[in-house]
Amino acid sequence: MEDLKTRLTSNVESPAGSSGTHPPPMTPHHSSLVQPSQKKKRKTKALRVFRSFFRTFPIISPTTCKMGSIPLGIPDSHRTSSGTRVTGTLYGYRKGRVSLSMQETPRCLPTLVVELAMQTNVLQKEMSLGMVRIALECEKRSDKNKRRLMDETLWTLYCNGKKSGYGVKREATEEDLNVMELLKAVSMGAGVLPGNSEVEGPDGELAYMRSHFEHVVGSKDSETLYMLSPDGNNGPELSIFFVRI
Repeated sequence: MEDLKTRLTSNVESPAGSSGTHPPPMTPHHSSLVQPSQKKKRKTKALRVFRSFFRTFPIISPTTCKMGSIPLGIPDSHRTSSGTRVTGTLYGYRKGRVSLSMQETPRCLPTLVVELAMQTNVLQKEMSLGMVRIALECEKRSDKNKRRLMDETLWTLYCNGKKSGYGVKREATEEDLNVMELLKAVSMGAGVLPGNSEVEGPDGELAYMRSHFEHVVGSKDSETLYMLSPDGNNGPELSIFFVRI
């Protein structure tokens, strides 16, 4: 994540009156984030074709990740017609757990917050290798108790095929909203925010990485977030799979 900072800062809009590139320290205040749109977009023919293609991927059951050999990403030329563009943010204290937030735009309230049972510095090391695949798996329910995939609350977490604990969906906390508020003017970028030194100690900076993601719905049991790199195919690959098996 650190090596993204120099390449992505050109995509950060500095707030009016700001003298630096870093957002101000985190302080509790009333959030100006708005509610996401409730519009339901019509399914395009291209999306229906992609879903049919997505379902042809094999699902195998090794001792590690059960979702099989799904590709890490798809070319940008195909992404724009197959899904919805959203804003995704991964953030957390360096020695604390990573949280994933998904927003319709940087100025909207989060539509999804998932806390991942992996340390932020571990994810940073994985990102430095240039290719990361995160899989969040949950078990299928009976039709009577079935819910939307993104409404599931507990997931088994895999990072690059290795089990890394669990992911838990939760409501956005005041700290989550503070982070989103401070990054409201940031479309894509990576850096650090001043943290809560009383809790995390003097080195308790909160690291973040924000990017546009293509949200692709493969079926009622599979959805994927593909990171869209501003460097085209030269940037790091990050894909986040939500799968019900």
